[in-house]
Amino acid sequence: MPSGPVRSPEHPAPLSSRPALELLVHGVGGATPQEMLDDARTERVTGDHVAAVHRRAGDLGIEDRPTGRTSSRKNHPGSPPHPDGPRVVPEAYCWSHLTSGNSARALWLLLLPFMVVNLAHWMRPTARSSRGHRLAVRAHGAVVRLLALSLTGLLVAAACDVALDQVAWQCAGSPQCAEAHSWLGFLAPGGDGQGGWWTAPGRRLALAALLPTALTGLLWWLSHRTWSAYESQPPWRATTAAGPGTPDRPELAAPDFWYGRPLVARLRAAHTAAALLTVAGVLTAAAAPHDRTSGGSGVLEATGWGIQLLLAAGGVWSVAAVCDWRGNASEPPGERTAARFLPAAAAGVLALAVVHAAWGRPGWESAGRLLGEETFGVLTAAQGALAAALAVIGRGLHRATRVPGTALAGLGPAATAMLACALGGVMSGGVAQWVAAWLDGPLASVGGHPALPGPPTVLTWQASVVPLLLLVLLALLCAQAVRVARAGAHIARDVPAHYPGAEPDAARSRRIGRAIAAARVTDSAPRLIGTVALATLLLGAAALCGSVLTGRTPAEAADTAPALLDGLADSLQAGGSWLMGVGFVLLLALGRRAYRDAATRRTLGILWDVGTFWPRAAHPFAPPCYAERAVPDLVWRMATWTRAHRGGRLVLSGHSQGSVLAAAAVWQLDPPTRRQVALLTYGSPLARLYGRWFPAHFGPGPLRALHAELDCWRNLWRTTDPIGGPVRLPAGEEPEVDRGPLPDPRFYGRSALSPLPAPVLGHSEYQADPAFAEERARLLERLGASAQEARTAAAGTTGTMPAQIRNEPPGTVP
Repeated sequence: MPSGPVRSPEHPAPLSSRPALELLVHGVGGATPQEMLDDARTERVTGDHVAAVHRRAGDLGIEDRPTGRTSSRKNHPGSPPHPDGPRVVPEAYCWSHLTSGNSARALWLLLLPFMVVNLAHWMRPTARSSRGHRLAVRAHGAVVRLLALSLTGLLVAAACDVALDQVAWQCAGSPQCAEAHSWLGFLAPGGDGQGGWWTAPGRRLALAALLPTALTGLLWWLSHRTWSAYESQPPWRATTAAGPGTPDRPELAAPDFWYGRPLVARLRAAHTAAALLTVAGVLTAAAAPHDRTSGGSGVLEATGWGIQLLLAAGGVWSVAAVCDWRGNASEPPGERTAARFLPAAAAGVLALAVVHAAWGRPGWESAGRLLGEETFGVLTAAQGALAAALAVIGRGLHRATRVPGTALAGLGPAATAMLACALGGVMSGGVAQWVAAWLDGPLASVGGHPALPGPPTVLTWQASVVPLLLLVLLALLCAQAVRVARAGAHIARDVPAHYPGAEPDAARSRRIGRAIAAARVTDSAPRLIGTVALATLLLGAAALCGSVLTGRTPAEAADTAPALLDGLADSLQAGGSWLMGVGFVLLLALGRRAYRDAATRRTLGILWDVGTFWPRAAHPFAPPCYAERAVPDLVWRMATWTRAHRGGRLVLSGHSQGSVLAAAAVWQLDPPTRRQVALLTYGSPLARLYGRWFPAHFGPGPLRALHAELDCWRNLWRTTDPIGGPVRLPAGEEPEVDRGPLPDPRFYGRSALSPLPAPVLGHSEYQADPAFAEERARLLERLGASAQEARTAAAGTTGTMPAQIRNEPPGTVP
């Protein structure tokens, strides 16, 4: 916090002597305050160690200096001193610790399928306000949330397969396997079929159920912890702002859009209950065949049927809670609290199932597989059907609205959801295959003993198609590399023409051409993702059909085939199982490396920061949404500063992902505050990435509405930038938003201004370009022209400010 007096909002300095504020927001990968402000001496103005606003030490208290001068030796890049008037005072908002931190956060990569399916929720095409389209939007949300629920079921079912089936049922039930793994000795029956108390199959299963139950508890705890830290920011409520659903404002302008506390709480309760019910269902299903056929106690059979009825009722309750279309991001706190009792009710059913399974049953022995093909087969088929339904809904919405540039013509949500299911299948199947190989390994040295049955055959079939999917991906990448090389050579021929007077240099032109061609790969990403998703769907369907039709693994099914086909099946099965297991381990290693190596973190940060930008509206166990902290931070900083300096000017300057945060924050401002704010974006993915993949929220319509509300907006871009691009508002929009493409490199060859070859900057160092300072000066000039009007409007609408701002005591830091 800066020391010294700060001018009271009731006695603002004259406009002519007041400095303008530039609020800088960094992008993917993060940046330190020292790097953003180009000064080694910075101080935190407000915030905490996770996200904060920083200033140069010499700029503290500058509001009280009559000429707006600063004692700092350095000036912000492109910001020369103004000896006769105010200057631009930069502040840096650093939010990188919201998405990074210690190496323990690498475990969040295990939640990657949940994050991807949550993205599919926000990718829906633009919809009209008619009743039919509103129903389609609700159906779209319900289908995505059911897919998310199926991923939770898949994760818990895989944990049950590992702990209950392979360890407690198969290995502990086999004296040879239990002998090879001494830590299972107390669970194994003796040679005469007798043993200790824990050797009964039901008791072994009840003990093993602790693992999937603990996993469910861990997911609930992580979601609750991040929910309390990220999604509990008080919503910004400006009574003069238009609400959601109005023709002139998108959904992101809703006051409660970035307040996901009620929705995540309800979804968390539903998913936790579904996970616990899955464990209870496995326990009950294991004992049911013995109770029906052994002629034992009818009480146990009746109890089993009663538990199954409770399981069905709990499942219906969970599905209803997930599909409740009214549970959007603006759901008021305290409504629909019935879902809060779901986890407790499910835990009670699980306790009954544990007692029921652990009850003594003479003659009950474990043999074969505990989890049949039905569990994973039904989940796979359900996910395919839901993805197909999502494709139908998305395609229908797109055909009705026809928003240009929409990724995959409305099939983007379905393709993304399919990839989420594939990731979930690879991760769950990888763990199951790895555990099966680990348990079965020692038996290979014990002659004459058969191998364990292992995981369900559908998982083995899915593992066998992984090499084929990788071959498809490799072929696509090779074809893309060839296209980039050809396009780079074609572009290189025209590069010297963009630098008048430069002497052509073939090597220099090739480097620039390759950079431009490589940057264009981003525009072909929808085609690549769509192809991979289609291949995943077809190969997954083939694996499911093979499992159902043969009932055996690929290697077993090919025993009677010709030798070549038999060897191919063996290779695919072994290679797929190995790839799934190793892929799971590599994912953990990659996540840990991302928090130690800046280059790796920056590479992964693109997908990660896009994925965690959106609220958790589909899956509550996804990594937390950092924007639910960052956007309110920016809104409150802009509102408090403009109120303390009525008529003052503020430039919100966002780079890369920071430009998306900036746009989201501007949408949340009330009109009096917005009249004092200008938006400067550079390297921005607003239209190029977000507009294509999230057309309902960042398509041409919402961006046009943003421009209409905030005409002081300029966007800088380069052709060598693989992330940023032009906003491309329709022709005739005034004033124009885009400026570019900026020359990159700025100089083609050596010159007096550039004695050394200028580097190709691509996505970085926009602030070093002279265009940055020019556009910022023009934005400040346009803001200054209407400063008196904004000051008068702000003075007349003080009552619309939140109480937390209206009651600021004099002398507090704005």
